[in-house]
Amino acid sequence: MQKLPELPQLRIGLVGSGFIAAFHLQSMLGVRNVSVGGVYSRSAERRTRIADKARSLGLGPARVFDSIEAMSMSGEVDALWILTPNDSRLDIMREIHRVTKAGAPLRAIACEKPLARTLAEAREMRRLVEDAGLLHGYLENQLFSTAVMRGKDIIWRRAVPGSGRPYLARAAEEHSGPHEPWFWQGDKQGGGVLSDMMCHSVEVARFMLTAPGAKRDSLRLLSASATTANLKWTRPHYAADLKARMGVDFTKRPVEDFARGMLTLEDADGHQLMIEATTSWAYVGAGLRIQLELLGPEYSMEFSSLSTGLKVFLSRAIKGSEGEDLVEKQNSEQGLMPVVEDEAGIYGYTDENRHMVEAFRRGMSPTETFDDGVGVMEMLMGLYRSAELGRTIYFPDPELEHYIPRVAR
Repeated sequence: MQKLPELPQLRIGLVGSGFIAAFHLQSMLGVRNVSVGGVYSRSAERRTRIADKARSLGLGPARVFDSIEAMSMSGEVDALWILTPNDSRLDIMREIHRVTKAGAPLRAIACEKPLARTLAEAREMRRLVEDAGLLHGYLENQLFSTAVMRGKDIIWRRAVPGSGRPYLARAAEEHSGPHEPWFWQGDKQGGGVLSDMMCHSVEVARFMLTAPGAKRDSLRLLSASATTANLKWTRPHYAADLKARMGVDFTKRPVEDFARGMLTLEDADGHQLMIEATTSWAYVGAGLRIQLELLGPEYSMEFSSLSTGLKVFLSRAIKGSEGEDLVEKQNSEQGLMPVVEDEAGIYGYTDENRHMVEAFRRGMSPTETFDDGVGVMEMLMGLYRSAELGRTIYFPDPELEHYIPRVAR
């Protein structure tokens, strides 16, 4: 790929206008040398709303476009952020490939997690972006969370040289259920909670186990073992609630709301490493809970997103409307509540976008690319197939190339 000139500012176009697009906009307040040049989504109302939000935050002109082609060809954006539902991403990448081949002046694409619904789709996403000659970044925010970046630096700089590399990473993410109906539909989302949330867990765990500066594939994937279950949302009361709120009939086509996975890896010296991941949509607490651990011969590291320094107490005499002003997926407005005072920073979106913008602006490949998105999908498909067959899956497994999880079939 020809070396690209450095830009004074990267003008990005948002493809998508949902919850995650708003989160990215909030994080961009902490990013220099960036402007939101345009916005496109299938809904005219929603793309207008997200463009208005971008302008209200002072992030740029955020012109509203009625197609990907119009935005890409406009000369007003340099890179696109794909922030749409999972079932739309491959078709969007095909359209970006087409317009780039036709002369659209784009230099880069960033895509939200997961890269696709299956390993085959993920490989096609990577093929298209490479054939189009575009830089590419995989938007996995947890790698860039402030706790992970700082904790990994300390462990690998202070602990590893004296006692050896870490050998076990644990990652858990839980909340009470997604915001939008498509997350609950296996054919659209690609699965259930394993696809939706374990894509975070396996990659942040793999990142913590990877030596600084090394690529994620420096660790060889050996095996996957998983269990999935329906713990809460298939119960009649909750299935009825889901149908009333989301229009999704979970009694007819449920997806898993709990998943537990074990991955075995090997480093270049033949040392065995383990990833233990747990995710659920069946957790009822203050709100979204992320727990991370890294263990080695003479050390450990841990982080919990709900162990915040800031807490508030609201007595039962205080009545208020429901909201998410204290923590994402908030489940209560009373009692002793943790406050995640900077969700965009603590969850990693700010540093993620800072890294992607600077890499693309300078014409460089970021540290997390579509290659890593493909690797995540291989791990997820191995875990899904293990859960379906009730046995351990060993890599490489040619059956995974065209495998579709049972809940998505």
